[in-house]
Amino acid sequence: MLRGILTVGGWTMASRLLGFARDMLIAAVLGAGPIADAFFVALRLPNLFRRLFGEGAFNAAFVPEFSGLHAAEGPAAARRFADNAFAVMTVWLGALTLAGEVGMPWLMAGLAPGFEAMPAKFALAVALSRITFPYLILICLAALVSGMLNGLDRFTAASASYVLFNIVMIGCLLWLTPFVPTAGHALACGVTAAGVAQLGMLLWAARRAGIGLRPSWPRLTPQMRLLLRRVGPGVFGAGVTQLNLAVDVIIASLLPAGTVSVLYYADRVQQLPLGVIGTAVGTALLPLLSRQVRAGEAPAAIGTLNRALEYALFLTLPAALALMVSAWPIVSVLFGRGAFGAGSVTLSAQALAAYALGLPAFVAVKVMAPGFFARGDTATPVKIGFAAVALNLALNVAFMVPLRHVGPPLATSLAAGFNLACLAAVLRRRGYLALDARLRRRAPRMLAAAAVMALALALTQHALFTVAAPSGVLRAAALAVLVAVGMVAYFAAGHLLGAFDLRDALRPLTRRVLRGRDGSAISPVSDQ
Repeated sequence: MLRGILTVGGWTMASRLLGFARDMLIAAVLGAGPIADAFFVALRLPNLFRRLFGEGAFNAAFVPEFSGLHAAEGPAAARRFADNAFAVMTVWLGALTLAGEVGMPWLMAGLAPGFEAMPAKFALAVALSRITFPYLILICLAALVSGMLNGLDRFTAASASYVLFNIVMIGCLLWLTPFVPTAGHALACGVTAAGVAQLGMLLWAARRAGIGLRPSWPRLTPQMRLLLRRVGPGVFGAGVTQLNLAVDVIIASLLPAGTVSVLYYADRVQQLPLGVIGTAVGTALLPLLSRQVRAGEAPAAIGTLNRALEYALFLTLPAALALMVSAWPIVSVLFGRGAFGAGSVTLSAQALAAYALGLPAFVAVKVMAPGFFARGDTATPVKIGFAAVALNLALNVAFMVPLRHVGPPLATSLAAGFNLACLAAVLRRRGYLALDARLRRRAPRMLAAAAVMALALALTQHALFTVAAPSGVLRAAALAVLVAVGMVAYFAAGHLLGAFDLRDALRPLTRRVLRGRDGSAISPVSDQ
């Protein structure tokens, strides 16, 4: 599992860093103005489906079934199932995309009701959304192909496809802008073009892996009906975080102009650890957990969940505290240039600190959800998800006036904590989750090490950014020093406190720890 986490996490890190380069360009060109607001809302709709299907519901339903068929009946049966799923999804998503194009004004009125008071901004958001919406069908089909590859423990192509997304987006922003009405139009075109490139790359990777898809007529077989029944509720259960972020956009559209953009840039920063850690752990965990559940290896499945939580907390706790303490330097260095002025930096940094508060919960939810999906249970996360989204909406309304731009991210963080607590309680009651001695001992020490790191960051940050007040290249160098200080402080404190053993963490890079030499699964619960 850890090798899979490292593969997905490494490519996700590359994608996020390239995404930062993309967003730095967008911030410099568009700032936090009306065109930026319109584009980010246009991006939110297909991006919501990308995260729901690409990183959530579809994989949650498809991967266990595909992996089980591949193991029980062989590659041919698994590929026939995938061929039929691709055909059914193409027809269904094609109809949904067409309906969305026709009904985009009504969709936009629901997603960004505050834009209706500004007709030009609303019209621009509708136009850009119609350009980006075909990304829906492209990325959902790409998610199916990714699920096939992930089900065979082939994680590289699916993770690398998001690097391609950012490359295409940057290219369109730089070279297409002079030929279209606004830079927002160039970026919207880039979204759909990137979807074409991603799907093409994944189809090529599947063919090279010997599981290439073949055209077929869509048929609602019993297996397909079961898949669709699980995907429906799974969309909600696996994507509660993303639905909460959509609620944030709705509320932000009712706040002063530029709030949507301010929240977007804050979310982009917290998406780095969320994507690198949360998505990587969840993606690598589901196939292994599904195989262990099907094989009746209950103790091994519980041990795998413990190790996944440990890997997640190992990096998530320091990341959360670092983003809270150093939000302003991070946002300032990444986006504070051009049209993105000092005022926008301050507002976005405050929102980032609020998002960071819920980061451990965001990541842990991605670890807990496979505990249900591997057992074919998508209903329970849906019920909990309804309650979490309702809580998020209520908190958003309560915070909107007194906290303004900080209200939506704070509400989302609190709702994520509620979601996590409920998922963990249900898993524990059913006997699927039991924190072992190693995790109970190490988690509090990881938190203590992260607190030491936060203190070191606060002191160093005061010297570098308050006393010296660097600018330009020196500001970026100061942030690099700050990051280095934080890493050294965390790893040193963690080692001294016994929060982790770096030799244990690095050992899976050189030898297998979750599988024996004969390929059979072994328990990862060892406390050595």
